[in-house]
Amino acid sequence: MNLQQNNEDLLDGGRRLPLVEDFYTIQGEGFHTGKPAYFIRLGGCDVGCRWCDAKMTWNPKLFPPTEVDTIVERACSYPAQAIVITGGEPSLYPLDYLTDALAKKGLQIFLETSGAHELSGHFDWICLSPKKQQPPVPSVFPKADELKVIIETPGDFAWAEENAAKVGERCRLYLQPEWSRYDGMIEAIVEYAKGNPQWNISVQTHKYMRIP
Repeated sequence: MNLQQNNEDLLDGGRRLPLVEDFYTIQGEGFHTGKPAYFIRLGGCDVGCRWCDAKMTWNPKLFPPTEVDTIVERACSYPAQAIVITGGEPSLYPLDYLTDALAKKGLQIFLETSGAHELSGHFDWICLSPKKQQPPVPSVFPKADELKVIIETPGDFAWAEENAAKVGERCRLYLQPEWSRYDGMIEAIVEYAKGNPQWNISVQTHKYMRIP
């Protein structure tokens, strides 16, 4: 049995997923900043951003597959009306079973993804955060409701515009300073947004609030 087949068997078509953690908190970034939401964080990522603040998620072998029905049951035990599926990189996995189960409970379903792989599942909102080392697959761009580009250096503004040219007209555009470079880049980001008002600014407010 090859590795891919073994992985598919372990996941049972998406009825089990490698869960890192799930918790109720406040969305700290992007369009839905400030919104109470239940986060489902999946393990496994092949993008590998050097400044990633969730590197513990990268190796999916550290997170044995968890029954999706159990995850959904826990999510429904909280007053959250919105669910954020994040990672790691959630597009690595079949998400139809998870999103269908959440939708049946009347919950809004948001996805955070780099777009590095084809998407599965059904979402009310897709936040696309593209990465240079593994750019999004073309099919993801028209599905994005929100484009959130991390700005680490001045050269990243060109990368932001390159991706903005590929999303739909109704997609919201955000520039977000890389956390460790906030002091060095925020002034340039503010000036760029003032000169290019199609862009909004996102900051990681959950870090200022000291919440997960």
